[in-house]
Amino acid sequence: MFKRIMKGGQKKPSKTDPSDPSSFGPPVTAAAPEVVVPPPTGTIEPLPLFRDVPVSERQTLFIRKLQICCHVLDFSDTLKSIREKEIKRQTLMELVDFIQSGSGKITETCQEEMIKMVAVNIFRCLPPASHENTGQEPTDPEEEEPCLDPAWPHLQLVYELLLRYIVSSDTDTKVAKRYIDHSFVLKLLDLFDSEDPREREYLKTILHRVYGKFMVHRPFIRKAINNIFFRFIYETERHSGIGELLEILGSIINGFALPMKEEHKLFLSRALLPLHKPKPVAVYHQQLSYCIAQFVEKDFKLADAVIRGLLKYWPVTNCQKEVLFLGELEEVLEATQAAEFQRCMVPLFRQVARCLNSSHFQVRVDLFFITFADASLFSTLPLGIRVMNVQFVQLFRCL
Repeated sequence: MFKRIMKGGQKKPSKTDPSDPSSFGPPVTAAAPEVVVPPPTGTIEPLPLFRDVPVSERQTLFIRKLQICCHVLDFSDTLKSIREKEIKRQTLMELVDFIQSGSGKITETCQEEMIKMVAVNIFRCLPPASHENTGQEPTDPEEEEPCLDPAWPHLQLVYELLLRYIVSSDTDTKVAKRYIDHSFVLKLLDLFDSEDPREREYLKTILHRVYGKFMVHRPFIRKAINNIFFRFIYETERHSGIGELLEILGSIINGFALPMKEEHKLFLSRALLPLHKPKPVAVYHQQLSYCIAQFVEKDFKLADAVIRGLLKYWPVTNCQKEVLFLGELEEVLEATQAAEFQRCMVPLFRQVARCLNSSHFQVRVDLFFITFADASLFSTLPLGIRVMNVQFVQLFRCL
């Protein structure tokens, strides 16, 4: 009799939180646990393959395999838990193949447990940057060696499973959006600061697919990326995934409808153009330049604001950065019409004059090619030919 009472007393805490006063109320019956996660100290044992069980049992087997994959193993020691790591890797591969094959539409319960498993594995505290570990001064991001996550053999398969689930034609967005919600998307965006380029590449693909499939998340994703840019520009100037986020935005901007919404124009002026200011702009300048050019090609009336924005953040002493700006200016001018050019002509030519006096040879050469490339644009202006002649005289004096 005493043993029965003790057994009954041991079962109650598993249903409710012992620290919650409500746990002393009536017992809860037939309540499924919120998160299906096996005990961390439990052993991982292999399960049968999907093809070895009847079709009616595959959904149950799917959940059991997800439970195995909820074990987060320590990869800091390569000799630790070798057997468990291999079992989990094989199980993840089976789950990816099961989703990719489309052999059966998974139930909503399976989808919920799968997203929970994904969250357990990928949502983690990222290791500090290399300079934070050593206490040394931050180095140039272009010169830093990429930091590779030792757990990538498992992380890659988890990301692949999530990607296959999102792109699958069997995935119902009405059901999936209950689990891939704003909180999930925000945590995905936090992972873009990972120093592992392989992880950022997967994140870029997954977020792009989420943006395309879940229309309800689009404004939220744009606003969240905007906030990341603000923090990078005005606070930290340290973030590993600015380039990848800009690649996603390049595709998003390309799909903007005309006439362009005011919120998109504000995003250009308040987030994209100020991205020219941080010191590590060279790391992501190619993607940034593409986004800026997309705006001008979409709406030529934005050329004046874009050119003035470039002039506002034009580098004063960094010649290598100045070369990048000249290349971007050339792309913008190619999409600029004469009427818009005349609005920004005076400040632009003032900057041209300063560039002509630059001590850096490449700056003067690039300016020479820009002037030739856009000679037809300059010649449409009043006194355009005379202005160009003055420029060339000054240019050849400097060479």
